[in-house]
Amino acid sequence: MNNTTRVAIITGASQGIGAALVEGYRTLGYAVVANSRTIAASDDPMVLAVPGDIGEPGVGRRIIDAALEHFGRVDTVVNNAGIFIAKPFTAYTDADYDAITGVNLRGFFEVTRAAVAAMESHGGGNIISISTSLVDHANSQVPSALASLTKGGLNAATKALAIEYAGRGIRSNAVALGIIDTPMHPPETHEFLAALHPVGHLGAIDDVVDAVLYLENAGFVTGEILHVDGGQAAGH
Repeated sequence: MNNTTRVAIITGASQGIGAALVEGYRTLGYAVVANSRTIAASDDPMVLAVPGDIGEPGVGRRIIDAALEHFGRVDTVVNNAGIFIAKPFTAYTDADYDAITGVNLRGFFEVTRAAVAAMESHGGGNIISISTSLVDHANSQVPSALASLTKGGLNAATKALAIEYAGRGIRSNAVALGIIDTPMHPPETHEFLAALHPVGHLGAIDDVVDAVLYLENAGFVTGEILHVDGGQAAGH
């Protein structure tokens, strides 16, 4: 292929927000490397599916290597994959901790580390990570300390990378979400979940895609935690 075509890496890309992000980046003309634990090959020759659990050592590097081998470059990484388990703090198990930190932290670290090295080789790039407004706006109705532990770290790393790489053409931003209407939330939970947002309704997948693509194109924005949360971070 013509290796001037921009290339985006998207984790957690098999369904929901991730699948919509693949479509969004294709609409921008990007080639896409789509990762999930299990993901089917695409009929689109500009979408490369790379299955693998990013919580496992070495998988992040393998995703970036596949992108470089297939498309020749990496311009953007969207750290969309994440695990969210809401339960009282003392009810979390060691297995919960390993699963959540594996994907939310190790996955971010390994994919982003390899992606940044690839971005530096052609003078710039873009890191966008999906976070949660629960970091800023804890809610007793949704106890989720491990989400805050991991995604709060992600927010801090987002700013750190923005500053570290500002002079090298690499931007780093995050999108902090409220509750988005995806299949993971059964319809019978929607009324309760909608009430957690000042605007009184859930977010849509398109709201997330719009925010990510805004950050993709916002060349003067870096180190930003963009809240797409129906006003949660502002108060309630």
